[in-house]
Amino acid sequence: METHFEAMESAKADVTRERLKDDIRGLTEDAEALLKATAGDVTEKVKEARSRLAAAIDRVKASTQDMEKRAAEAAKVADKVVREHPYESIGIAFGLGLLIGVLVARK
Repeated sequence: METHFEAMESAKADVTRERLKDDIRGLTEDAEALLKATAGDVTEKVKEARSRLAAAIDRVKASTQDMEKRAAEAAKVADKVVREHPYESIGIAFGLGLLIGVLVARK
């Protein structure tokens, strides 16, 4: 059974993930628009820059898709572990929170 807190955390993660996707999508669209805008320019430097930009766009798209797949798999694994070991998960979260609190308080 999902609690209100879990639902809120899940919603926050979804919003952050969607915001990141939107930012990457916007950056890719801007880069593609720049490629189209410079299509008529035939100088060697512009051709080289356009070629590098096109390659970078392809790499970003591939990396984004790979990152989405890995994040989804990691979330599934984490969910499975927490469901199989709820008390251990609570203990680890408490311990990490305590450690971070002590470290922050020392500064």
